[in-house]
Amino acid sequence: MFDSPLSASAYEVLGVDPTVDDGELRRAYRLRLRQTHPDTGGDAAIFIQVQRAWELVGTVESRAAYDRRTGVSGATTPDSGAEWGGWRPPAARTDTRPRARSYGHPGGWRRERYLALIREWAGRGVDVPDPYDPALVRSAPRDLRRLLADALAEEATARTVSDLGMGFTVWHDVAVGADADDKLDHVVLGPSGLYGTMSEDFGGVVGFRRGEITGPSLGTRAPVTAALRRMRVVAKAARVRFSGAIIVLPDDDLAQAVTPLGTSRGVPVVVVRRSALAMVLRQGVPQARAIGGNELFDVRTRLQQTVRFV
Repeated sequence: MFDSPLSASAYEVLGVDPTVDDGELRRAYRLRLRQTHPDTGGDAAIFIQVQRAWELVGTVESRAAYDRRTGVSGATTPDSGAEWGGWRPPAARTDTRPRARSYGHPGGWRRERYLALIREWAGRGVDVPDPYDPALVRSAPRDLRRLLADALAEEATARTVSDLGMGFTVWHDVAVGADADDKLDHVVLGPSGLYGTMSEDFGGVVGFRRGEITGPSLGTRAPVTAALRRMRVVAKAARVRFSGAIIVLPDDDLAQAVTPLGTSRGVPVVVVRRSALAMVLRQGVPQARAIGGNELFDVRTRLQQTVRFV
């Protein structure tokens, strides 16, 4: 995924400096194809990333557009009309289609933290006219970029759930402790069940081990364990039972659309690509208990009475 504040650039995936000439870029691409091809022992997910990187910078025209859009090589956008706004807050929706009931502000706390810290990092007296400028974001420390990446991930999930219609209710940024960062990103209630959902972006391909997500960018983090702990706090306070846990990741960071990770205390856990989230919420997580009739209204009322937001 090349549009994440945490992701490697197309040049980094190909293993070259952004200033290399076209001939060297092509040679690097062919080398990376051989190194990452699954038939020669390479990683299929990284092999796909190499191909996607070449799509973005493989021609003179696409490379120039990519450089302008991302600021990765120091290029500047020639006019504001062409400026890339992918990291800015989403515009207000104007269509009148029925939406899911939604409470809380998805990604709001992390965006506020990012805006405060990016200006602090830039330095006192330094003007920061656009805190979402791609060149500025990519030069910022990883912890700051992670705040923005997580906000974007939460907003993307919120849009998906919203489009599912009035049969669904979602609570965003649900507090589970005194620390504002200790939160459950989304609690989603619908006919298929009640789900604790975390929207994550680790900036690269992930793997799995013993029911947990692993990868070089995670460090000591244990996102599945943290999500389940937070769900237990909400379940106890509201006296409800979760049907399952869903961890949502960018499409390019997963080898398959849905990866079951087993169950924890009877709660099934799945990791899903962002594009597959709507399908999973409509159909339900495998082995999850559906909720319907009067129980659905009872669960919604209990959550409304107890949920707190960060």
